[in-house]
Amino acid sequence: MAKIIKVFFWGLLISFLGSLPLGTLNVAVMQIGIQESVPKAIWFSLGSLMVEMVYVRLSLVGIGWVRKQVRLMRIMEWITLVIIVALAAGSFIAAAKGGGNTKNILLNNHLNRFLLGMFMCAINPVQIPFWFGWSTVLLTKNILQPVQSQYNMYIAGIGLGTLMGNCVFIFGGKWMVERIANSQQYLNWVIGGIFTLTAVIQLIKMLLHKDGLSKFYEGKQGEL
Repeated sequence: MAKIIKVFFWGLLISFLGSLPLGTLNVAVMQIGIQESVPKAIWFSLGSLMVEMVYVRLSLVGIGWVRKQVRLMRIMEWITLVIIVALAAGSFIAAAKGGGNTKNILLNNHLNRFLLGMFMCAINPVQIPFWFGWSTVLLTKNILQPVQSQYNMYIAGIGLGTLMGNCVFIFGGKWMVERIANSQQYLNWVIGGIFTLTAVIQLIKMLLHKDGLSKFYEGKQGEL
């Protein structure tokens, strides 16, 4: 039992800390929480973490298949970059229209936020090498063992950790907006800037082959 609990908390800790750096999903969930409602942001987060948990499971038992899908992973990575650019442009357009309550074009729709979270997470393949790397470390150090019960608790911890990390952005974003004067007026400008910076960094990494997927497949070639 102690071993399973330890695995659960390792998954939770890695996932929570991994959710804190600014990225597409946590910035989007913050924007939804501020401009729409906390429940919708929570549903978005639940949708994204459901897909993340599937990716983790895939990295544990189907990594051989994943490593053969180089073209698919690259296409997904470029689609993700396009969406980040679109989110940045949408935020700047919303800011230009005035008012912090003007929504980003890509978020200004009636799509169920749970499904939107699933979609935005599903097209982000960066999570696969991230979790493959951490899972390999835990397996190597014998913290995680290839046992069904441990895998299940590990994935459950990851889901809870992601939710906790997103809640930092959801409630932290609302707290800041409520306490900083005129913050709503500049919200879309700030978020647009974050998405732009994220897109530029991601593009540079992709072109220089320093992104997670490049390292992942380079590691594969090194093993052959």
